[in-house]
Amino acid sequence: MCWVDGGVFIGVLLALACLVTADPIQEEDRSRVRRDVKSSPSVADRPGCRPGAVAPPNRVITTSRLAALRALFPANGGIHAYIVPSEDAHQSEYVTEYDKRRQYISGFSGSAGFAVVLLDKAALWTDGRYFLQGEAQLDCNWIFMKAGAGAPKMTTWLISELKDIPGAKVGVNPFLMSSRAWTRNSYKLSNEGITLVGTRDLIDVIWTAGRPAPADTPINALELKFSGKRWQDKMVDLRREMTEHNVAAVVVTSLDETAWLFNLRASDIPYNPFFISYAIVEHARIRLYIVSADSKLSRSPTDRETTNRLYEHLNTRTNGTCVGVGGLCVQVIEYDPETVKTDIKALTDARSDVNVWVTPYCSQGIVSAIPKTNAVQRFSSISVAKAMKNKVETQGMFNAHNRDSAVLIKFMAFLEREVKEEKHWTEMSAADKLKEYREAEQYNRGLSFESISASGSNGAIIHYSPEATTNKAISTRDMYLLDSGGQYLDGTTDVTRTFHFGNPTDYEKECYTRVLMGSIDLAQLVWPKGLTRKDIDVLARRPLWDVGLIYRHGTSHGVGAYLSVHEAIAPSSGVLAENMFLSDEPGFYEDGKFGIRLETIVMVENKTTKYSFPSTRFLGYKPVQLVPFERNLINPSMLSKDQTDWLNRYHAEVERTVGPLVAGSAGYEWLKHRTKPF
Repeated sequence: MCWVDGGVFIGVLLALACLVTADPIQEEDRSRVRRDVKSSPSVADRPGCRPGAVAPPNRVITTSRLAALRALFPANGGIHAYIVPSEDAHQSEYVTEYDKRRQYISGFSGSAGFAVVLLDKAALWTDGRYFLQGEAQLDCNWIFMKAGAGAPKMTTWLISELKDIPGAKVGVNPFLMSSRAWTRNSYKLSNEGITLVGTRDLIDVIWTAGRPAPADTPINALELKFSGKRWQDKMVDLRREMTEHNVAAVVVTSLDETAWLFNLRASDIPYNPFFISYAIVEHARIRLYIVSADSKLSRSPTDRETTNRLYEHLNTRTNGTCVGVGGLCVQVIEYDPETVKTDIKALTDARSDVNVWVTPYCSQGIVSAIPKTNAVQRFSSISVAKAMKNKVETQGMFNAHNRDSAVLIKFMAFLEREVKEEKHWTEMSAADKLKEYREAEQYNRGLSFESISASGSNGAIIHYSPEATTNKAISTRDMYLLDSGGQYLDGTTDVTRTFHFGNPTDYEKECYTRVLMGSIDLAQLVWPKGLTRKDIDVLARRPLWDVGLIYRHGTSHGVGAYLSVHEAIAPSSGVLAENMFLSDEPGFYEDGKFGIRLETIVMVENKTTKYSFPSTRFLGYKPVQLVPFERNLINPSMLSKDQTDWLNRYHAEVERTVGPLVAGSAGYEWLKHRTKPF
């Protein structure tokens, strides 16, 4: 499943790439800003909003919602604009149904983007994965800002719209914006006399009818045979880092970090095994804030692979206190962001020399509780430890991917036979059937994201999700792109393959083969340790660039161990290191015709080279996901000898490792046909 280049999480990326720019507007830059604004998009630029255009069936009308929001401006600080981010209070990429505020106000359902509402205009920014989807879903109240394709930065646009209003104010819920984005946005706006102000959440005020309830799912312990390390030992490691950086407390706000740190999983967020939470870790105290704390502590586990109740796992009392408890104990407190703020403030109120560690992506709402002299803002050591899988996690990831590969091979053998027999299959029915296959597999706990099951022209919508109004039949005439994954107790999977069950055109075969060439070139690269994903990304793009083609998404993202399908990779540096799991996923998308994406999960490992250079280690990728590529779409004459050799070795590994898992099924013959050497 693809994401945008250079980000940690997609929501974070949007905050950095679109909400903020690194440098303040200087006097000499203002002519450039004026040029940007002069060419700024408008509603009239949108093809679907021109006279005579027919509205797509999945477009959402937002007129009354915008009117209700604007009516709140005078009573909430007299603001002149309001920002609605995608993220929740934990800066999550994916959020609960309750937290989909930006989707509610705009109608746009993509996972990345943000909305800005003025008294007379509304604009939405998103990245290249969602250009087609945004155009379809946004009604004609909205200016569509295509980030990276000529749209101005948010602050540039706000300055152009509000610069003539004395004392102009821009509001936002401070818990929904990272402190890093807040600081930079505030600085840029204040240079032009505009103030960024924190307000109550205005979407919460107007979104009352039909709003889903806040998430509150059971929390289960993840046993040691899956986690590979006790939470107590993780605390020892974290406290060692705290001592090294001279901090008295760490505030943990990212949901994947609290899940990993405490070896706990839930399902508050669709497709992500997280629970809404904060944690404060001190040298002598650990506090965990969760929803419905009292009832969850002593509730029987709902996952059959664990027998521990929550209070037993956390070595606390049934009321969440640590009085009289020996060893490391977690104090469990009812979730409330304001309570967390109060508890953080109490740390620095008690002692003026107390330093508190928060990440730059922690919300402004939390960071505002810490005096500037006491705040240590640096990237979390938890995220680095989480990304570099331990031995148990590493083996679990391989095990999960092997089983998942077998599932996909069995399903595709079945689907191809059915389609060729002219039985009716649609994007939605195929996605539903594949879900059944996965849910029957050992340790499966659902999908890792909503399957992207896309036939023909729908494949060109990079993050397409089938729905009743867009659901196409799968046939022998069109390409079929399938991007899917599962959550397993021992790992998270994510795989994309593109198929054609009939007679593809020469152009389709060339495009597919060029995407495959890029995937292979990246997969077989050996590099000196110290490089980032962005340093090597160009290899996957070059075969397409050679003929003037591109794709508008990142080539790699991290993958968690029964955590997020999009995981941070060493956010402070982005440097690749051993036992990190990433995707290798170039693609190509022809608007209105087809989409191609080939995604294989790989692991970073040490590589042995012919020569040894002083003080230098070399790394490379090892394929983890083992699913054959589409033989029907490969033009072997385009592949170099090195690329052909790699492809044959990969397919031999598919047969050797996954073949026994599909033996006796139709999937075995399907696999054998596709893994024949070129």
